[in-house]
Amino acid sequence: MIEVHGDSVVIQTKTLYAIFQKGLITTLRSIAGESFIEISDGEVDKVASLELLYASGPHAELGRGPRGQIECRSLSDTCAEIRFSGWHADGVITLTEDEATGDLIVDPAAFSARPGVCACRWNVSGVLNDLELVAPFFQGVKLSLGDSLLQNTHWSWPHEWEAGLLILQGRTGGFWIHTEDTQYRYKSVQLGKNGAGAIGLESWAYGPVDNNLSAGGLSWKINVYTGDWQVPAATYRQWWWEAYGLQKVAETRAPWTKDVSMAISWCPNDVRILEALAKNVPPEKVLIHFPYWRTDAYDQHYPNYVATDAAIDFIQRGQEYGFHIAPHFNALEIDPSHHLFDLVRDFQYRHISTKEILGWGWDGVAIPVPSSNHQLTRNRSLNVMAKIHPGLKMWQSILMENMAKPVQQLKLDTVFLDVALATFNLHNCLVDNMTPTEGLHVELQQISKLSNGLVLAGEGLNEITAQTLSFAQVHLFRSYHDTISGLEGIGCPLNHFLFSKLTRSFGYSRLGGHTEEEKLRMRAHEAQGAIPTITIHSADELDEPNVEIQQMLKSVQEQH
Repeated sequence: MIEVHGDSVVIQTKTLYAIFQKGLITTLRSIAGESFIEISDGEVDKVASLELLYASGPHAELGRGPRGQIECRSLSDTCAEIRFSGWHADGVITLTEDEATGDLIVDPAAFSARPGVCACRWNVSGVLNDLELVAPFFQGVKLSLGDSLLQNTHWSWPHEWEAGLLILQGRTGGFWIHTEDTQYRYKSVQLGKNGAGAIGLESWAYGPVDNNLSAGGLSWKINVYTGDWQVPAATYRQWWWEAYGLQKVAETRAPWTKDVSMAISWCPNDVRILEALAKNVPPEKVLIHFPYWRTDAYDQHYPNYVATDAAIDFIQRGQEYGFHIAPHFNALEIDPSHHLFDLVRDFQYRHISTKEILGWGWDGVAIPVPSSNHQLTRNRSLNVMAKIHPGLKMWQSILMENMAKPVQQLKLDTVFLDVALATFNLHNCLVDNMTPTEGLHVELQQISKLSNGLVLAGEGLNEITAQTLSFAQVHLFRSYHDTISGLEGIGCPLNHFLFSKLTRSFGYSRLGGHTEEEKLRMRAHEAQGAIPTITIHSADELDEPNVEIQQMLKSVQEQH
C-alpha cells in the first residue's frame, strides 16, 4: 500500500516499509524491522530530494526555500506522486509499488524555463553508517559510504559506473537501488555531496543540452534483502541476462576462452618469450596482449594497421605453439595527422558542457588534444589521438577496412581493442541516431564478423561491453599506473559475479612481482576474479622467475 498523509507518503510493500517527508525518503526498513535509512524531523529541510542540474551551474533545488512548495497526491493504493515547485524549477517524483517483487519504484523528473538542463538528481540521504557500499566501480568496490575515497565523488555510466546498481550491505542484509534500462540512457551517481550517508542518482539528457529544459525518464527500484551482496547482484544479473537475450550470445563464445588460465599484458615483441613460456605452461591456456606489432610506433597513426616482419614472425611462432595472441587495435581513436582524419573530424567527441574536443596525447604525462587546428595535425610524436563517435557508420567502415587485412593475413583468432571503455554522454551524443555506447556495441559486433568466430578482447568491462568482449583488460581503483594508498581491501569481485559467464577480465599494468607494490597489484586483480596476469620486459623474467611469477606458473601447471 501507498498512503498520503499531508506532506508525507507512507509505503509498505511485502518486503519494506518507507516514509517520504517533503519528498525526502526519511525511513527505510525491512518488514522484519531492520533499519537502513533514518532522518530525524529536524534534518528533513536540510537536503533537497530533487535537484535540476545545469551544464553551467548553479543547480536548482526543488521545493526548498521560502517559496518552495511540495504537494503529495494519492493516485491509487499502489501509486502516489510528489509535486515540487521551486523558484527556479518544477518537478515530480512518482512512487509505485511493484506488488510482485516488493520493489518501490521511484521515477523522478524536473524542468525549468531556463535552458541548459543536463540532468535531474534524486537524493537519498541518511544511510546508516554501518552499511558498506558495494558498487561496480573499477570492477567492484566494497567500502563504507563515509570512506574518504568515496566522499564527493561522481561516477558516470557506463565508463565509471559499470552497471546500473548500488548495493548497501549491512550485517545480515541491506538494501539496493537499481535501474532496468536497455535504452542506453546516461546516468550517474554522486556520493557524499550532503554528507557521508548521501547518494545522488542522476538521469541525464542526451547532449546537446544548450536548449534543453527538462530531465528524467529513468525509474529507480529500491528494495531490501537478507544475506550477502550476491543476493541482489544475482537478481540484477538475471534481469541483465534476460533483458539482452544473452543466452544466445553465450552459445557463440569460443570454447577455448573458458580454458585460459594466464594472461600477459603489454607483451614485448620477442619470440624468446614464447619459447620460455612454452617450457612452463600449456600455450593454449595463455592469452597474450601484443601492442608492439605495427610498422608505426605504438599509439601513433591509427587506424594504420600494418604488421612488421618481426611481428609476423612472433604471431606465427606463437600460433604454432598454440598461444592466443591479441594484437592491439584501437576502437575509437584516430591520429589527426592520418589522411582519413578530415573525413570524420566533424564527429570527434565533444564534452557535453565545455564542448572541448576529447582525446589525449602523451608528453611524459597525459595531455589534452590541441584545440588549435594547426597543432592538431602536427604532433604525431606526442601520440595525439582524437576520439571519433563510434555510432558513425563511416567510422565503423574505416575501422573494419583497416582491421580486415591483418586479421585475415595473420589468421588471427583474437584481437585487442583499446579504449573500449570510453563511452559517455557528449555534446554531440547522437550520431546516426546512436549514443556512443550503443555505437560501440554495434561496432564491436561488426568487428567480430571479420573472420569466423573472431574473439574480442578490449580495455574495460561494463554491462554493455560484456556482451561483445570475451576478455577485458581492467583497471584497479584509481590505480591506472600508480597505486593509491589503501588499495588492498577496496575491491570485491562484483563484476566478475555479474559478467564472467560472458567475459573474463585480466590485469593491466605493473604486474611483474618485482616490488611490494607490484605484488599488491597482482593480488588485487586476482581478488576481483581476474585471470592471473603478468607484465614482463624480457624472456629472462620467465627463465629465472621471481617468487610471484614462479608461483603463478606453478599454479597454471597444477591446473593441467
